[in-house]
Parts: sequence; structure tokens; C-alpha cells
Amino acid sequence: MMSELPVIVIGAGPQGLAAAAHLLERGLEPLVLEAGDGPAAAVAEWGHVRLFSPWPELVDQAAARLLEPSGWKPPAQGYPTGAEWIARYLAPLAEGLGGRVRYGTRVTGVSRKGRDRLAGAGRDGQPFTVHVSGQDDGEERLEARAVIDASGTWRLPNPAGADGLPALGEQAAAGVIRYQIPDFSAPQAFAGKHTVVVGSGHSAATAVIELARIARAHPGTAITWAIRHGVTAGTFGGGTADQLPERGALGTRAKQAVQDGLAGLVTGFRTARISLDAAGRAVLEAEDGTELPPADAVVVLTGFRPDLSFLSELRLDMDPVLQAPRRIAADIDPNVHSCGTATPTLAADLAHPEPGLYLTGMKSYGRAPTFLAMTGYEQVRSIAAELAGDREAAGRRELVLPDTGVCSGGGLPDDPDGVSGGCCAPAPQVLQIGLASASA
Repeated sequence: MMSELPVIVIGAGPQGLAAAAHLLERGLEPLVLEAGDGPAAAVAEWGHVRLFSPWPELVDQAAARLLEPSGWKPPAQGYPTGAEWIARYLAPLAEGLGGRVRYGTRVTGVSRKGRDRLAGAGRDGQPFTVHVSGQDDGEERLEARAVIDASGTWRLPNPAGADGLPALGEQAAAGVIRYQIPDFSAPQAFAGKHTVVVGSGHSAATAVIELARIARAHPGTAITWAIRHGVTAGTFGGGTADQLPERGALGTRAKQAVQDGLAGLVTGFRTARISLDAAGRAVLEAEDGTELPPADAVVVLTGFRPDLSFLSELRLDMDPVLQAPRRIAADIDPNVHSCGTATPTLAADLAHPEPGLYLTGMKSYGRAPTFLAMTGYEQVRSIAAELAGDREAAGRRELVLPDTGVCSGGGLPDDPDGVSGGCCAPAPQVLQIGLASASA
């Protein structure tokens, strides 16, 4: 019977593990499937990066209630690195869930038993079938009463190409390109060399800060920061006006690195081609023919996108632009919203024509970059309540998102001057803060 089947959660990251805790609290049995060999495998890959959310906003309340009988105490203050987040919270949570978390289990497809996406008769009464492969290449088909996809977007970083596709030569230059934030404790790839950072969000700002630390410790280190738009009052975030102080500080520190001459900022740069010179260094060329000086390393941090391939046999209702559930797209669109106006999303907002299927966490935001851990915790709280039949709790909003302190980000991605209007004020003015030169 459907009621005897588990709710399968895809991904043992922060939201997947929190979803399991909420389901257990509601009397539902979860089964968490994780492709990696440990909890929060994606977080472990950026374990050196410090989060800008404080500890109280990184711990889900149902997860805390599950852990507290074992003597676990929630960290009260501070800003952990990814590795600390795992060690002090996510790993204990996974351990507390015990055998309900399966590692080395990759989901390859999700459908309905005996029904492809065309078959409608009796569809809703059939359990989900979740096809998985293990580390020994064995295949298995599991059944579930509902599926919560919390697999994130980490495995699909956006390319450097300004048109959303890999720049010409980007794949051939893969040996000098990274899609992760540099680690100050492992400076060998960057010390005394020239690195180009492509991107303008929080990850790119963090990369510039880390590289600036390396530059201070290793003279001769050069940094070029290439962004697609112009510099506006919002490019470097909200500073002290940001209700998450460490998020605001990221932009302030990155801006200081530029003002101190540690990083050269190139604006209006839309990458079209990456070629290798005779010495094996990468030369980035923009759509207008502008070239950057040869780089020993290129760090591309232009966001992520969701992997929807293994959901191809399910009936989804996705926004064609953001690749997010259609009902939430207007409220999270980064072309419009970047001033704390996004509405926390609940089960009803995340529902699809396929009853019992939910995309949550980073994956639910598609290509929008403004997701916070607390957003995901609110989502899974509501989803668990909905699956348990508690419609009142599922529809109750318990989260207020913190304001970023800026109205529009650094200009729209398709606005090279960065002067497009945001969601709550007139267009910001273009600033000049010592831009680096590039050859045409």
C-alpha cells in the first residue's frame, strides 16, 4: 500500500537531511539517497568557504529536536565554514537518521509505476519508481509514496560564455579553468600568477577576497575580475545596510581589494572565446573583441543550473526562464528581486501536476542565485506538513527573509552599463573605482 512506502528524499545535503527530520517528526518514514560517500558531499567540496549566514540560521529546528536527546547542542553564534557546518551539525544529523540515509546511491530516473509521462489513467494512484545505481554499478528500482528532490545544483555550474553556453574553446581550456572558489590554504595554483575571475555574485566576490589574501602573502600575484555589467551602487552589495552583516561585508572586502590595487576590475566583459597561448595560458576574448592579458588560471563563478534530466518522465510545471517551479518564479526572479522582497515558498508554491513531487532547496530556485539555507528549511517544514495532511501548518508562513540592503544587484545580466532599474528605486548611478584596462 502507498501508506507503507517511504518518502524518498534525493540528496543528503542541508535541505535533504532537514526534510528527513521533519518527515520523521510527522510520523512519515524517509529514505534519503545520496550519490556521494558521506553527508553533504557537495558542501564538503567547498568546505574552506565561510558562510555568511550565522549558525542560528543554518540549523533546522526539527533537526535540532531530533539531535538534542543525544546531548547535541546547537552552536549559538559565529559563521562556520562549510567543513564546520558538516562536522558540527550535518554529520551528526545524518548519523542520527541512521540507516535512513543511503550513500553511494545515484538517482538516474524517477517515474510512476507502470506509467510514463504520457499515461494518465490511474496515474496518481501509482507509487513513484526511483531508479538508482550504486558504486558497484548495480541497478535498483525503489518505490515511494512521494519524492522530495533536494539534489541541489552544485554539479551543473554555468559556463563562462555570456550566452549561457560554453565559450568557444572553454572545454579545450579545461585544464586551467576552475568552477570553485580558491582556497587560501592551498595557494600553489595562484601564488605569483595571474588569475581571471569571471562572475559578479557572492561567490565571485569571495573568490576575489581569497585571491587578494594570496596576493598579500605572495608578491607578484595578479587578479583580474571580469563582470558583464557596469559598476553601480549595488555591485558590491548592501554593506552595513544588509541584514546579514557578513553577506554585506563580502562586497565591501571585494571592493577594497579593487581599491587597493590587488584586483583589476574589467566591466562590460562578455566572454565569447577562451584560447590558449604558446605557454598554455588562457586568453579570454569578449564579444566585442576585447582581450584580457593571458591568465595562468581562470575561476568561473557565474551561477548554477538544475539537473532536470532524471525527472523527464514526470509532469513538471517549470518556468521557462528560471527553470524553477512556475508558481515561485515571479517572486525569485533576480532580474527584478534583489531587495528582500522574495516571498518564502511553501508546499503549495512548489507543487507540480505530479502529486507528491516537490523540488526543494537550491534546485527549487533553478537559476536564481538568491537562495538561503533558511529558505529551504521553511520549504521542507511545509512539505512535510502537507504530506502528513496538516494543511494549516503547510500553508502557514513562519519565515521572514533578511533584506540585502540594496535594491537591484549590479545591473541585469543583459545590461552592460548596469543601469537598469531594480524593484524598488530609481536606477543606480554608474561608479568608477579604478577599472583595469584590457586590449581590443
